[in-house]
Amino acid sequence: MKEIKKNKKPMVYYYAIVVVVLSLLNLFAIPYLKQNKIEEVDYGTFMKLTEQKQIDEVQIKQNEILFTKKEDANKEEKQLYKTGLMKDDQLTQRLYDSGAEFKSTIQEKPNIWLLFLIEWILPMIIFYTLGQLMFRSLLKKRGGGDSMMFNLGKSNARIYIKATDGIKFKDVAGEDEAKESLMEIVTYLHDPSAYQTIGAKMPKGILLVGPPGTGKTMLAKAVAGESNVPFFSISGSEFVEMFVGLGASKVRDLFKQAKEKAPCIVFIDEIDAIGGKRSGKIGGNDEREQTLNQLLTEMDGFETNNGVVILAATNRPDSLDQALLRPGRFDRRVPVELPDLKGREEILKVHANKVKTEENIDYSIIARMASGASGAELANIVNEAALRAVRDHRSSVSQLDLEESIETVFAGYQKKNAILTDKEKLTVAYHETGHALLAALQSHSAPVQKITIIPRTSGALGYTMQVEEDNHNLYTKEELLNKIATFTAGRAAEEVRFGEVTTGASNDIEQATRIARAMITRYGMSDTFDMVAMETLQNEYLGGDTTLACSQATAAEIDQKVIELVSTQHKKAVQILTEHRDQLDALSMYLYEKETITGEEFMAILNKDKTLE
Repeated sequence: MKEIKKNKKPMVYYYAIVVVVLSLLNLFAIPYLKQNKIEEVDYGTFMKLTEQKQIDEVQIKQNEILFTKKEDANKEEKQLYKTGLMKDDQLTQRLYDSGAEFKSTIQEKPNIWLLFLIEWILPMIIFYTLGQLMFRSLLKKRGGGDSMMFNLGKSNARIYIKATDGIKFKDVAGEDEAKESLMEIVTYLHDPSAYQTIGAKMPKGILLVGPPGTGKTMLAKAVAGESNVPFFSISGSEFVEMFVGLGASKVRDLFKQAKEKAPCIVFIDEIDAIGGKRSGKIGGNDEREQTLNQLLTEMDGFETNNGVVILAATNRPDSLDQALLRPGRFDRRVPVELPDLKGREEILKVHANKVKTEENIDYSIIARMASGASGAELANIVNEAALRAVRDHRSSVSQLDLEESIETVFAGYQKKNAILTDKEKLTVAYHETGHALLAALQSHSAPVQKITIIPRTSGALGYTMQVEEDNHNLYTKEELLNKIATFTAGRAAEEVRFGEVTTGASNDIEQATRIARAMITRYGMSDTFDMVAMETLQNEYLGGDTTLACSQATAAEIDQKVIELVSTQHKKAVQILTEHRDQLDALSMYLYEKETITGEEFMAILNKDKTLE
């Protein structure tokens, strides 16, 4: 049942009202309080007071006389009187004789305390009250309850209880190994007695690790859906607060709620936000470390048979504190890797079931073209295909839509307004043909699927798509050398045809250099360094940053070896393309005219030229 909330006005609305009220007070009420309070008397009374020497201060204006009485001289607030000015030549002398003090201006002191109350105290009270109301409203939105101060450390975990339409394992494709590991948790939550009878203990915590977009959060929800138990979900960053100690309080509150709802699942996403390694340096993040210490304490504080299972997800497992990973806390690590060919095909079918598709779609071809894609990227590919079908005013998704959507996801949309000069277009045609031709002429290279010289929004002026026919997890030294040669072939084709180079090979140079450096520093494919690791890999699931683990002299030698390796493969590419100049020219001119050709067209022209030879 969904909770229906009243449409409340935003706090800015109430602040605006307060500003208007205070402005009106400043314009009307405060000037009125500050002005003098004058009592009017007749001239006869004024004459009597003069004769009785009761005039204290007097100011003679053009049309009136202002004065005060001596009997009010000792009062904190003097009463001011006024009377009309009459024609009286002896007035000044009589006032002088009465002992009156002549003033150029007579002012009465206003009520200072009343003004202070209105000008300062009242606005402070109003703004403080509104601030407290806003703070309370924010706490309610974040699950902090009605109290302001006592619920600061309350957990913000979102609770999903026995959702009838929740995610199941059948909704998560391509991660069979991970589902198999997690199915044991589902079985335990359904019937813990089978494990207790034999004396087996289930893991207290299970850590899901893998690249972004592989479905770690979805797997956790699927475990809860299959188990039909309450599911607490919270992000690691939500524990970190401005005030030291509040994060630890949230951890305590979360585990308290979990024990009350047991059996249940607690899922902490991006646990590296609070579970990072403790540096031990003075002046570190005390709040994060206290939160981590409390999490470690709580995981030690409950038994494995109480029905609370902790799931956590991260794509930075190497940054987690070792105390968090030891047995008894997170006992089991479940890799959630990028899907293989079969997994990609299954994921595509799951997401394709949500859209209207044609019947003759071959998902195996799409899966091969989307090599290296995560589950989230595959879902995006299907969605982009559906959007393309709508733009073309069609009612279903076709094979061509899915193929084009792969290019859209990885290379961006076609730049329809990008205009290349004839020379630039011809240069790009030779560049891309160089990649494709060298890949086709070398053994152990992936077949060419498509070549295009249509610019894309990613910045690419063209690209050559190679598709592995099967899963490829291990590469030989010869295969990696062929890859480097293929990357350098675009620049080599420009040199063979035009005798000059352009800036179009920047990405090719980066890829070739990365492979060459890995061969020397990490894969042990160098005769000089043999099987010695010169580089360590960090953040494997977030791009794979590397750090050299050698002396400066060795690093300089590594750089020299990388240059020699890439240079050798570059010369090899130039030699091969020079020997097959006729095929290079024929294929480049065909691509120049067509702008986009398929792998079948490419191979047909190449084989035809070989036959003519």
